[in-house]
Amino acid sequence: MEDGKVEYAGFWVRLGATLIDTILIMLITFPLLVWIYGWEYFDPTLNTGMFAGPADFLITWVLPFIAVIWFWRARQATPGKMALSLHVVDADSGRTLSTGQSIGRYFAYIVSTLPLCIGFVWIAFDKRKQGWHDKLAGSVVVRTKNRGTEPVHLPEAQGDNAP
Repeated sequence: MEDGKVEYAGFWVRLGATLIDTILIMLITFPLLVWIYGWEYFDPTLNTGMFAGPADFLITWVLPFIAVIWFWRARQATPGKMALSLHVVDADSGRTLSTGQSIGRYFAYIVSTLPLCIGFVWIAFDKRKQGWHDKLAGSVVVRTKNRGTEPVHLPEAQGDNAP
């Protein structure tokens, strides 16, 4: 990765990527949940437990977790980030996140939501555009298009894992 070829991705573009990912997840999970549980799944008076059943847990929690980790490891981005030319990389080397970093980043989203999603809002004010989940995982989100924000200065990355 050459200096000046990438820049830190800011709050709004990352929010856009998240919205794309959320819509994609809903397009996949909602039909599956309706097919398995019926429309009653969405009725809060009938569905009083934390999960409607094992398929609910797998579809709404396990499969998205596996998909996100796979995308970060294989593509350095979820589909929403790919659509906007963003890459999630190691903050020090610019390489693909390790599996441990990816899992840590995923669960660190919980920290970013507390309190009042301030860990996500932090992206707008941080010099490297890192949310709390990025800081905890040692990651940054970069984009390959130069749009005038501060360029990224990472050590030269070797191999196929650099964006």
